[in-house]
Amino acid sequence: MPNTLILLFHSDYAASNANRALCKAVAELPGISVVDMQALYSDGVIDVDAEVARLLAADRIVLQFPVQWYSTPPLLKTWQDAVLTRMFYLAYEDEGRLLAGKPVLIAATAGNVPEAYTPTGQNRFSLRDLLRPLEATAHRCGLAWQEPFLIYGARKADAETLRLAGEHYAGRISRLPRSIPELVQ
Repeated sequence: MPNTLILLFHSDYAASNANRALCKAVAELPGISVVDMQALYSDGVIDVDAEVARLLAADRIVLQFPVQWYSTPPLLKTWQDAVLTRMFYLAYEDEGRLLAGKPVLIAATAGNVPEAYTPTGQNRFSLRDLLRPLEATAHRCGLAWQEPFLIYGARKADAETLRLAGEHYAGRISRLPRSIPELVQ
């Protein structure tokens, strides 16, 4: 059974109906570990040793967060700077190369509707385009990029919509491959 690590980056998880629904839906799946990064690192200081160990122990990695001002939450960027810089620039042979081929899934929630994320919409760019820096990071790290799991209209979604989204999310998590052999060097 694959070990799936879900790193949740949300500055106000208790107030998030969408992210809580996603976590609830996967909580009972075998091999799932959800880490509330904001609760763990409320001071913004990342325990790099612990995070490297967490990544190396995982078979599949999920980064879950709300999109904030066309980007990731600040703690996710801090985590990337601390953890990935060490793994890929300071300790590649012992750490970074060991992530090669592990699937990475982005699970992002957005407050606006899909139409807002079009060339003529309020946000001008698709949500997938706004996530391109994460795709580039995954490529640089040798991670196997998976099609993102996206929820739109998260703030206004009713309980049934969020329940169904959670079921879909659990299904996506269950179908993630363990690794992509052609990416492993």
